[in-house]
Amino acid sequence: MKKFQKLLWTTAVVMAAMLGACVTINIYFPAEKVESVAGDIVNDIRGQEPSQKDNQSKNHKGLSIQIKFALGTASAWAGDVTTVSNPTIRALKEKMKARFQGLKAYYQKGALNEGGNGYLSVADTSRLNLKEKRDLNGLVDAENRDRKTLYAEVARALKIDSGQIDRIAEIFAKEWQKPVR
Repeated sequence: MKKFQKLLWTTAVVMAAMLGACVTINIYFPAEKVESVAGDIVNDIRGQEPSQKDNQSKNHKGLSIQIKFALGTASAWAGDVTTVSNPTIRALKEKMKARFQGLKAYYQKGALNEGGNGYLSVADTSRLNLKEKRDLNGLVDAENRDRKTLYAEVARALKIDSGQIDRIAEIFAKEWQKPVR
C-alpha cells in the first residue's frame, strides 16, 4: 500500500510540474521587423526617401543580423522578413498616399497631431474655416480606418498574433511622428 501511495504522490508531483511548464508561454514579438516595415511603409506613403539616419540605422541592424547569422543557427535566419506586401497593403498604401497630399496642408497649419497610439487626431483648428474643419475631420476618420486595417494586415503578413496590433500601432506611431518633409 505504501508503494502505491508513493507512486501516486510521485505521479501527482510530476503532473503538477508538467502543468506548470505548460502555463509558461513565451510570445516572440519581432519588434525590429515591425520597425523596418513601418519605416518603409510610412516613407512610401509620404513619398520620402529614408533619411541618412534611417539608412545608418538599417545598416547597423543589417550588421547585427549578419553577426547573429554567423554565430547563430541558420534556422533563425530563414524566417527573416524585411518587406511586407500583399494586395490589401498595396491598396491601402495607394489610398493613403493620395490622402496624404490632402493632409499635408493641415500638417503645415498645425491642425494635426500624430498620437503615440499610431493614429491621427485633430489638433488646433482655430485657423481653419468651417469647410476646412469638416474636410479635415473626414480625412482623419478615413486615415485612421485605413491605419487600423494596415496594422492588422502587417500583423497577418508577419504572422503576429492579432492581440499585438496595438503594439504594432505604437511602433508605427514613432514613424508617423517624424516630421513631414
